[in-house]
Amino acid sequence: NYVPVNTWDQINDPNHWQPLRMSNGQGGFVIQKYIAPHWGNVIPFALKQPDQFSPIDPNFYPKDASQYWNQAKHVLNYSANLTDRHKVIAEYWADGPSSELPPGHWTLFAEVVSARDRHTLDQDVKMFFAMTNAVFDAGISVWHFKRFYDYVRPVTAIHFLFAGKQVQAWAGPGLGTRWIDGADWKPYQPLTFVTPPFAEYVSGHSAFSASAARVLKLFTGSDRFGHSVTIPAGQSFVEQGLVPASDVTLRWRTFSDAADEAGISRRYGGIHFADGDRQARKMGRKIGSQAWRKALTYFHGTAGTPLDDSRRSYPDSEDDRDDQDDKD
Repeated sequence: NYVPVNTWDQINDPNHWQPLRMSNGQGGFVIQKYIAPHWGNVIPFALKQPDQFSPIDPNFYPKDASQYWNQAKHVLNYSANLTDRHKVIAEYWADGPSSELPPGHWTLFAEVVSARDRHTLDQDVKMFFAMTNAVFDAGISVWHFKRFYDYVRPVTAIHFLFAGKQVQAWAGPGLGTRWIDGADWKPYQPLTFVTPPFAEYVSGHSAFSASAARVLKLFTGSDRFGHSVTIPAGQSFVEQGLVPASDVTLRWRTFSDAADEAGISRRYGGIHFADGDRQARKMGRKIGSQAWRKALTYFHGTAGTPLDDSRRSYPDSEDDRDDQDDKD
């Protein structure tokens, strides 16, 4: 029964999600429909309830006008200063339609860990069980808050704030950074998928990745990952043949490094605000820890018994560690 506050051609409330009218890639257009607005009602694996690990409230206009403006300017600053590496990161982690999607991305990473550590079948069953249940719970919690806040995407906020004003930003495929009307701003994304069809707050990519990274760290006993991928020159989906100008290699020393890069990729791509990313990372780490404790009760045969206290919230100093992305 979800009904958007805004329509594709009118912003009625700048605090809420707006469905977009986008190219269908065949000369026509489609209007977005919210994907899975009910998902917060799904029964979780280890969470007590979907809002167990709540983020802070996002910035609302006009109550938090200064912060609302600043978060939009932050996105525009990324847009105006995109390097080939930033673009590669945005595209590599996008995991949009017809891909493995963000949860599947981390399943592929788990396969790398399995091969690296020469897992037995028993080890793989436990690792994938724990990690995918963590990601499952992250999705439930994230979609609960997406529906609860129904928060605006950067593309709508920037159109609201800067329509009729000149902003410096990425101007489109092959055009680089230029001065454009704020009403014409677009994220660094394919024209057929300008921004995902659901609310911004909080970031699914960030929570999925942080929860998966936490479980892989706990399962292996180390945050060490040591994986890399190389994107060949010209292999961009957004600027095909142009980006990157030369091969770009993405390397992740740790699982946490990979999760942090997944989170900030959504800011490079113009999909999320900084708070939507950071708050979801914090949630994801806590969800991952709790799912791991629940998985252990199955491994030890205590699930559902008086010894199963896996749904309790435990302090974890790493859950509140400072994010390292601000150097970017």
